[in-house]
Amino acid sequence: METKTKRAVGDEAEALVVEHYEREGWVVRDRNVLSRRGEVDIVAEKGEALAFVEVRMRTTDVWGDPSATVGRGKQRRVVLAALQYLQRQRLLNRAIQFDVASVVGRGRAGRVEIIPEAFDAGF
Repeated sequence: METKTKRAVGDEAEALVVEHYEREGWVVRDRNVLSRRGEVDIVAEKGEALAFVEVRMRTTDVWGDPSATVGRGKQRRVVLAALQYLQRQRLLNRAIQFDVASVVGRGRAGRVEIIPEAFDAGF
């Protein structure tokens, strides 16, 4: 049996989250947006709103929900990366939210749960 890299498993989880957002009427603008201060896994748009999504994945929930691993340090890095993205894209007048997507399981069998507005820029 082929062993997938951590990155490949993460890409699968992100793809499931993208599908979820698209089913809910969001348009995915970008994925894996890097800045000097952090990374945003998914940037999605619905109307005038932008969601900056942090994706967390575990193969099982025996150790708890993956969303619990998004601590204050990670929130800060996501917020800083999002602010830089807004400046670069000249989108400073948009309503924004920071969501956390939890994926439990691998591949198509993964279960997606979205926590909308999981944290804010004030962390």
